Amino acid sequence: MSDEPLNILCFGAHPDDCDFRYGGMAMLWRALGHQVKFVSLTNGDTGHHAMGGGDLARRRWAEAQAAGCIADVEYEVVDIHNGELEPTVTVRKLVIERMRLFRADLVLCHRANDYHPDHRSVGMLVQDASYIVTVPNVCPLTPPLKRAPVLGYAFDQFALPNPYRVDVAIDTDPVFERKVDMAHCHASQVYEWLPYNDGYLDEVPVTEEARRNWLGERLQRRFGQVAGVARDVLKRTYGEERGAAVRTAETVSFSEYGRRATPEEVARLFPFLPAQK
Repeated sequence: MSDEPLNILCFGAHPDDCDFRYGGMAMLWRALGHQVKFVSLTNGDTGHHAMGGGDLARRRWAEAQAAGCIADVEYEVVDIHNGELEPTVTVRKLVIERMRLFRADLVLCHRANDYHPDHRSVGMLVQDASYIVTVPNVCPLTPPLKRAPVLGYAFDQFALPNPYRVDVAIDTDPVFERKVDMAHCHASQVYEWLPYNDGYLDEVPVTEEARRNWLGERLQRRFGQVAGVARDVLKRTYGEERGAAVRTAETVSFSEYGRRATPEEVARLFPFLPAQK
């Protein structure tokens, strides 16, 4: 197995998507010295009920940078309007260039079937770029990758046209409090926009400490549900006792569009998982 650091590239549609879906994994990779980069393919400038435009985009950029500092990852926010991301050739080339410049070993993103059009576009863009990264005459000023990266999808609960399949499940309990701290940075979303849009704004506490505790409880339930869905895989990965005790988890479903994730490749890409016998 190579001692070279891994390069893990995570794409989200908005400046908090990567944090919720890959934040725990990112901290586990970084603890072992591997490189992780988050990329939001929109600037998030419509994701609020009381502010928008440049002021909101700048606020969300700052929130992303604060969250990135907690996880010790680079966090890029692309200046495309929220809600207007489309899987065009132009944006595909941007994704190809990011994958090449980072020399990505593993790329994580949304699936192309999702409730949000920006999420769907991310899935399509990364999927369509996953082979082209090896073609020298596409984006010829950026050196091509010699082989396509492995492509994986973050957890979702959408069943059409095909349900999500858990291939890798990660125990995030050791880093969960830091993951809550990352989410806490995105105040415009977790304490304002999302509660407003989902109808529970009146439940949000006022003080900083109470908000952080309230958010932790909500995220415990959310990622506890992920652990429940992934329970069988967690038990196979960590053993019956520990797997049954995992309270929060993140998962990956491998795509058929990237490089094939063999068992050896999975062990290399997820070095924080126990060695399988």
